[in-house]
Amino acid sequence: QVQLVESGGGLVQPGGSLRLSCAASGSGFSIKTMLWHRQAPGKERELVARITSDGSTTYAASVKGRFTISRDNAKNTVYLQMNSLKPEDTAVYYCRQFPAYWGQGTQVTVSS
Repeated sequence: QVQLVESGGGLVQPGGSLRLSCAASGSGFSIKTMLWHRQAPGKERELVARITSDGSTTYAASVKGRFTISRDNAKNTVYLQMNSLKPEDTAVYYCRQFPAYWGQGTQVTVSS
């Protein structure tokens, strides 16, 4: 059984930065694709970033160049570094281990 626990969310001003962390329990983390999704109020959940077992990354167009996904297999942890944050980045951010394990989510609010 896999459990995912996110941390690092909070309130930040536009232009600021946050780093989200997602700690995974269970075995096999290093061979799993890890993803970050987000869901804003009244909107569907969307994929933000993905990192494969070999470290290949992909990003949504809306965050490319501002967000960076990374992983530390020794710590069973995936990160999302978010820079140049905008109000439209406000959402609950969810960690996911492919295919179907989800964290509980962490709130990110970008506001002055």
